[in-house]
Amino acid sequence: MPARKLTFESGNYYHIYNRGAGKRSIFHRPEDYLNFLHRFKKNVAKTGAIAIAYCLMPNHFHFLLRQSGEISVGLAVQWLCLGYAKHFNLKYDEQGALFAGRFQAILVSTDAYLLHLCRYIHANPVIADLALTPELWPYSNYLEWIGKRQGTLVDQEFVQQHFPTPERYISYVYAYLSNSRDLPEPLRDYLATL
Repeated sequence: MPARKLTFESGNYYHIYNRGAGKRSIFHRPEDYLNFLHRFKKNVAKTGAIAIAYCLMPNHFHFLLRQSGEISVGLAVQWLCLGYAKHFNLKYDEQGALFAGRFQAILVSTDAYLLHLCRYIHANPVIADLALTPELWPYSNYLEWIGKRQGTLVDQEFVQQHFPTPERYISYVYAYLSNSRDLPEPLRDYLATL
């Protein structure tokens, strides 16, 4: 595999994502999502990375992470994917690659892009027609962002700095959803009532 051109550096934000090989499901049951999140939390703690936003979907995942030290956030995700793939293949008696190659990573270089990524990540299950609203998808940290769940995979200081009230972030996400052309009909109807 060729070397990654992106260098992970302290203080930078990264959008990291991957999908199942052949777009297959990487989570079959609720406990699979929870296992993945537990592993994610453990590996993020090892590297000192800071979770900003995340969303796990049936066949892919998105993380928005800030590297806070010299240990690469890429290592946290590498360890996560390797450990989870071994667990998944053992649990479901499968073989071969679970993920579609090495995870993708993009340096987030502007504040506008950084904030847009947060709402893009949290809106993912709605646009994919898996949940009517972001609040109804339990496998993201959207509920932590709006103060409806006490989770530890979120940087509350970051949230408060950019969105001092939950209502500000909710409005920001719903403005994006209301402008999306790919919205399922039930969501378009729901947004029309707001």
